[in-house]
Amino acid sequence: MPLALLALAIGAFGIGTTEFVIMGLLPEVAGDFGVSIPTAGYLVTGYALGVVFGAPLMTVLGTKVSRKRMLMLLMGLFIAGNLLSALAPVFGVMLIGRVVASLAHGAFFGIGSVVAADLVAPDKKAGAIAMMFTGLTVANVVGVPLGTLVGQSIGWRVTFGIVAALGLVGLAGIARLVPDMPKPEGVRLRHELAAFKNVQVLLAMAMTVLGFGGVFAAITYIAPMMTHVAGFADGSVTWLLVLFGLGMVGGNLIGGRYADRALMPMLYVSLGALAVVLALFTLTAHNKIVAAVTITLIGALGFATVPPLQKRVLDQAHGAPTLASAVNIGAFNLGNALSAWLGGLVIAAGLGYTAPNWVGAVLAAGALVLAFVSAALERRDKGTGTVLAGPVPAEQRTAVSH
Repeated sequence: MPLALLALAIGAFGIGTTEFVIMGLLPEVAGDFGVSIPTAGYLVTGYALGVVFGAPLMTVLGTKVSRKRMLMLLMGLFIAGNLLSALAPVFGVMLIGRVVASLAHGAFFGIGSVVAADLVAPDKKAGAIAMMFTGLTVANVVGVPLGTLVGQSIGWRVTFGIVAALGLVGLAGIARLVPDMPKPEGVRLRHELAAFKNVQVLLAMAMTVLGFGGVFAAITYIAPMMTHVAGFADGSVTWLLVLFGLGMVGGNLIGGRYADRALMPMLYVSLGALAVVLALFTLTAHNKIVAAVTITLIGALGFATVPPLQKRVLDQAHGAPTLASAVNIGAFNLGNALSAWLGGLVIAAGLGYTAPNWVGAVLAAGALVLAFVSAALERRDKGTGTVLAGPVPAEQRTAVSH
């Protein structure tokens, strides 16, 4: 594999770390700025909304410059946002820093996937893309727990400073190792936008919002829930996040394996089980051992939905997947923002730190309902011979190969 993939993986590692590490540091950040835990949750919501709007915006802007230059600009945004977070004198400035960093997220993975695929032979493209995303996976098993440990032991500002330094390493690697590539030719924004006229694309994105939202309703407030309800020490949150990361890795592999074989049944099982486990978490959160097992299951079941949902969007986009794929990355983060906000509401209402688990269960159940609706509409359309999209433009057929 080309060394350029390592540079992309380092960038992905940094992005994955900064996205998720805040969840283990909410109590420290809230205490430092003198705000409540629900208010600190806006740091999750703000980042997620930044990805929602930044993914399509930066992807469209990325068509105007070379892919290498765009990746370098995105890493620059990432570094600036994390430095601003690390040095923020007040909560509002840190929130701005989180949003700035988030603008790089979706487009980095979207453009980075195309670059990774272009670096290798046609029969190794999937492996190259997977290599880049390994950075994101490892971030949740290593970067997030270590970042949480550093933040709790030395200070959360140090954590964000280290993440900014990782961004510098990623930027240097991209500048040094990624070859110059011409800006994409023949891109037609109208073809990309046409994918959003397809009801199945919109349903898949709605499933993404609700299903992933179910996960983050619980995980956003995992630190106060485990320390105040389960009775874990503050330092134990690090290892609980390791369990969540390991569950995520396993679920992602399982979801990827079965997405091609039985996509919709995989969604039925994972979303249904996720709703049940989240509902039970209101009870299991009171026992240390069972709570740890539940957190692992939430990671596994939640991320088992990621490959099939992403593939569903790509399949239904009918040859114009670039923007739809970027927007679906934003949809995952819209789910994060929605659930973090709703979870903060129920905590602020005095319902307790386990109340967000009920929010998550309802969101996951809603995604399951949409999965059944999507399948029913697909069966009806096949039965009536309905055509959901027109012919694939030549330039978009080329894009699919990436």
